[in-house]
Amino acid sequence: MEKNHNPNTWSELPLDLLNLVFKRLSLVNFQRAKSVCSTWYSVSRQCVPERQIALLILFPKEDNTDNSTCKLFNPDEKDKLYKMQDLGVEFAKSVCRATYGSWLLMQDSMYHLYILNIFTRERINLPPVESQLGMVKIERTIYDWFHFSHGYYSFSLSSPVFWIDEESKDYIVMWGLGVYCVVYAKKGDTSWNQIPQTSYFYDMVYKDHKLYFLSSTGTFQILDFSEEMDNKTSKVVCLLDRKLVVTVTGKALKVAKMWRPTYRTWSFRVFKISSSGYENLDSLGDEALLLDLGITVLASDVEGFKRNSIYFSCRPNGGYETNASDLFLFNLETQKMELLHKFDCSSLQLYRSRWFLPSLTHT
Repeated sequence: MEKNHNPNTWSELPLDLLNLVFKRLSLVNFQRAKSVCSTWYSVSRQCVPERQIALLILFPKEDNTDNSTCKLFNPDEKDKLYKMQDLGVEFAKSVCRATYGSWLLMQDSMYHLYILNIFTRERINLPPVESQLGMVKIERTIYDWFHFSHGYYSFSLSSPVFWIDEESKDYIVMWGLGVYCVVYAKKGDTSWNQIPQTSYFYDMVYKDHKLYFLSSTGTFQILDFSEEMDNKTSKVVCLLDRKLVVTVTGKALKVAKMWRPTYRTWSFRVFKISSSGYENLDSLGDEALLLDLGITVLASDVEGFKRNSIYFSCRPNGGYETNASDLFLFNLETQKMELLHKFDCSSLQLYRSRWFLPSLTHT
């Protein structure tokens, strides 16, 4: 006897059941499941996964024939690399300068900037870098050199950071304009706005509508962007030549990274910044630190992450091996470095790899 086949069975599963399923899926299975039918796609947009996924994005080498693709690495699935295909010719000629959620801040060879959603391919073009509101004036020449108010200089777009709202697409992008100042542009802006008293830029992190700014002279500021440029600032003196990091609760840290040639390993020291200066921090507690993002996350909220650890990618030999770059973690409790994954660098630009924390609910 032939069984009746109802083609709509999968789309008619109870919504509560589908929610439970989506919450437990890995990144790739989440992407696949939401493509089953319109009902599943709708449920995926309402579902909040139980655990955040942190991915390392790997970019192809320029001479790679398949250079319009990139690969994603999940530390919880050490033997797998997922390929993102057909990202376009312009993507292949651009460099990723920063990440936020599922979005990448891209820069092409002509210093044109745009934000790209790696999953939906949605793109937002940003104002020309030479369009500036402030004391420093820039003019792009016919040969794509830049003439500053004080003469001709090679262009420096330093340590950009950004934030974007997944629903409204409101955004703010910031970067250091050489030694002059930090500039920013919000949704709807046609020029970059220069922020006074941010000269001698060294490093910065943007979190919870606050810009954590560190100058090369040792000045640390917090600029509040929750209100229209009514910025409240605080200044302290802190260590130089280090990485600025902001914790889950908004505390500012300085992270010192040191190569120890005797032991052929990297080592780290973490300092807490306060109004009285800085103090040594022996533990991150239940948090894990993503060095290139300049933030910490709750390790229990991210698949495969270990608490009290620093995640970073670098050349394993202190910079001496020009064709190697691997993924490591440094355990602050044991003071030991652990190799997480060794990549095949024959087709990838591993020194340009970046962590990002994709938002699965709106991809």
